[in-house]
Amino acid sequence: MDRRKFISRSGLAGAASLLPLGALGRSNITPGCHRPWRETSPETGPVFSGNPPSGSRKFKLGLQLFTVNDDMNRDPLGTLKAVQAMGYEDFEIYGFDPEPVTYYGLEAARLRSSLDTLGLTVSSGHYGFSTFFDAPEDRMRWFTDRCIQGALALGSPYITWPWLAPDYRTAENYRKLAGMLNRIGEQVKAAGLGFAYHNHGFEFKAAGEVTPYELLLRETDPELVKLQMDLYWVVHAGRTTPQQLVSEHPGRFVMWHIKDMDTRTRDYTELGNGSIHYPNILPDPDASGLEYYYIEQGGNFASSPLESVAASAAYFKEHVQGYFE
Repeated sequence: MDRRKFISRSGLAGAASLLPLGALGRSNITPGCHRPWRETSPETGPVFSGNPPSGSRKFKLGLQLFTVNDDMNRDPLGTLKAVQAMGYEDFEIYGFDPEPVTYYGLEAARLRSSLDTLGLTVSSGHYGFSTFFDAPEDRMRWFTDRCIQGALALGSPYITWPWLAPDYRTAENYRKLAGMLNRIGEQVKAAGLGFAYHNHGFEFKAAGEVTPYELLLRETDPELVKLQMDLYWVVHAGRTTPQQLVSEHPGRFVMWHIKDMDTRTRDYTELGNGSIHYPNILPDPDASGLEYYYIEQGGNFASSPLESVAASAAYFKEHVQGYFE
């Protein structure tokens, strides 16, 4: 679909977006790189078509499960069924315990079996690397190996470093982090998986001559360390834009986090309730190297996490999803 037409036509999905996935019908999308098909018009440039050629893949509607973390801890399988009925098909997982290699208390193999039965996938996970930041290198390698075991058991192609604890946010430690990311990326790549770093807002605050994010972009190997762009935090920080980042570092942002910003507090909020108008700020998926995206809301729920992710899914399908088709 032409993006200029998308912006004007994005309100047409309407009532269909509120139906459970089963009522809409399921596609036979397989895990992997779900980049949208595009053709090029000499007059208008890239045109996104609603009629891709046979065999092409579309993006799955993704959810970062930290959004419904309490529900997942209480009833992981029931929660997965509930969000599936809202239209979510793919997940970024949370709740990892490295000692028994479990997620939300479930053995990775058992969780994978349940996901397969439901026709759902896990394409990435947020893992607690920051806990091992000052640990001996062999402990970080041990933890990374456990993450690899879990990801392989789930059939998840990516492992993601999601957070750096406040005590470590110094110019010296960001340089240390860059080397650490390269080493972990090498270990993960050797296992046949991809590794990515997820940003917040603190990476865009000055810490020496360049921002930490600029340093990480410069000193990590693009072949070993991909990037998961949290679009909310890029907008929140205000130093650059998602489109500019992709323009300067094409092909590196393989995953996106999509969430809205409360107009008053600038906290998280449901999609459509805040100040981020996604049709205006989304980068080109192909230029980004995008493979997966996830809706997320880390808190500030209007009523409950499940009601919030339902509202966000409905808004996304009506106003944003056409951008990826």
